[in-house]
Amino acid sequence: MNDMSISALTSLPADLVDETADAPPSGSPIDQSIRSTLGTYFDDLDGTTPHGLYDMVIKAVERPLLDVVMARADGNQSRAAEWLGINRNTLRRKLVEHRLID
Repeated sequence: MNDMSISALTSLPADLVDETADAPPSGSPIDQSIRSTLGTYFDDLDGTTPHGLYDMVIKAVERPLLDVVMARADGNQSRAAEWLGINRNTLRRKLVEHRLID
């Protein structure tokens, strides 16, 4: 396995972290799923050096996150933004980036 710790890959930049929010414990199902998927990813690389991993993981997680939250919020962007802890304009920009809205 690569020298890079998988736990380092799940760290977010300080400007993206809401320090008042409760992070899922390291043994949570989401944490376990991410670790397992990253482990498989590194195994599949078979020694090849990964590139752009952070952006790849964020994009892979962000789109389904936005899609599910918007569905659960019945398309209400204000409610979804509140649930996500982000500004509605930021949510709208991300929805457009991921082609979830026009």
